[in-house]
Amino acid sequence: MSAPRITRREFSAALAAAPGKRPNFLFLISDDHAGYVLGAAGDKVAQTPNLDGLAKQGTRFAQAFCNSPVCTASRQSILTGLLPHAARVTRLPSRLGEDSHTLAKQLKAAGYSTAAFGKMHFNRASRPGLHGFDFLMTEADIPRAMPRQSRPIPVGVASLDANRGPSHKGDYKWLIPARERMNAENLPWPRRYDDMPGTFTARRALQYLEEKRNGPFALWVSFPEPHAPHRYPAGEGLESRAAQFRPPRAGPADAAQIPLTFRGLTDRDFAGATAAYYNSVQFLDRNIGEVLQGLRRLGLEENTLVVYMADHGFCLGHHGRWEKHCGYDPALHVPLLMRWPKNIRAGVVNSMVESLDVPATILDMLGVEPPRVQHGVSLRPHLQGKSVAPRNAVFSEYLENEEAYIRTPRWKFIHCSGKRSRGDGYETDQPAPGRYVRLFDLTKDPGEFHNVAEANPHIVKQLGEKMLARFRVTHPDAAAEPHNLDRDEAIDWYLRPRDV
Repeated sequence: MSAPRITRREFSAALAAAPGKRPNFLFLISDDHAGYVLGAAGDKVAQTPNLDGLAKQGTRFAQAFCNSPVCTASRQSILTGLLPHAARVTRLPSRLGEDSHTLAKQLKAAGYSTAAFGKMHFNRASRPGLHGFDFLMTEADIPRAMPRQSRPIPVGVASLDANRGPSHKGDYKWLIPARERMNAENLPWPRRYDDMPGTFTARRALQYLEEKRNGPFALWVSFPEPHAPHRYPAGEGLESRAAQFRPPRAGPADAAQIPLTFRGLTDRDFAGATAAYYNSVQFLDRNIGEVLQGLRRLGLEENTLVVYMADHGFCLGHHGRWEKHCGYDPALHVPLLMRWPKNIRAGVVNSMVESLDVPATILDMLGVEPPRVQHGVSLRPHLQGKSVAPRNAVFSEYLENEEAYIRTPRWKFIHCSGKRSRGDGYETDQPAPGRYVRLFDLTKDPGEFHNVAEANPHIVKQLGEKMLARFRVTHPDAAAEPHNLDRDEAIDWYLRPRDV
């Protein structure tokens, strides 16, 4: 006779009754790490031994896609468990409302100590309690917290200008030529490894682990790498060189849609920037290794759920772009790894999943009751090796350009209103080109070069209706949708940013 199945509510109650047994949670997240730049994913150049080890010990989701290819929207979507338009954060400078429900608030209410170190994209001053975090040290706090003294870089090492790092305050970065923003010379940052902000973030997180080793804790560690200008320390002898890389070819329709800021870049520029990107990923991997080794050293590995992911992917010259901010697969595909010894199987999941599934999975695995509304689904069956019907589509949106995407195993559908002059610095020759739809057959055209929308009106109709349905069941303003709009007009209506 089989044992009775315990429900999640009963599991939560059991954990609450024995708080010392409650599992810990460590969330590692990076900025702009493309899902394909990972040794475990088959990249022969990427030097990612620590992430590869994490993948080997746990589950790697090979087909994970973000719900928005921009930092702020993606991160606040993951934090709230809501699609960006429902969280009211769809643009880079937007702020999540302080009364919003968050994963950190949910875990705090369940008895967890909560903290975050690193790049959170809250776009407001940090303070204890903000968004459910007991302790915060965000991207604005870290430069002030770091020691003022830094050892000089090695004599004779050319390095990137430390004053030309990425900034989300104003538009000054657009005054810097693109080849400098993307570090096309593949130059190190003028700091040694021990003096890098990413290293400081990792080590400050380790101090927190030591302080909270008796748990339960929920710790976010958010690294700034490999975001442009793809920082990595001087004097480390990192291996990636421009000669290793050949930029992806552009497609027949790419010339008109390449943002103006990237016009005139050469193959050499893209190759050098790619080398810098790979070096930055290698530096990121080393810092992740420090945190994971500290977790093991403190005896916390067995009772800690570890999740690693990126906020979104990145185009390394794909379609002539050096950015995310678009619906091509390189910008949407993210690495996603989960490990919890004895609770998560080792293996690879090839079914498509969304970033929004991560918060739902975390709460499920930790035995914490889910919020009233969440737009993702728990991946727990995948993690435990159970048979799961594959998801037939994933959804993403970039409302700065009023566009959204539906991806199925075979098709990629893109709908853009074409009415908005985007304010992200990636304008083209036609700032407001008018509505367009694109359809790519990924089985025949994995590079997404040939728009076959006109030849497949039934697929366009099917995926357009699927996109509209996702908006209608998740958008807080759905009840105000005007009557008598056709499908395309209705999608256009939902694509307007309505951030707080």
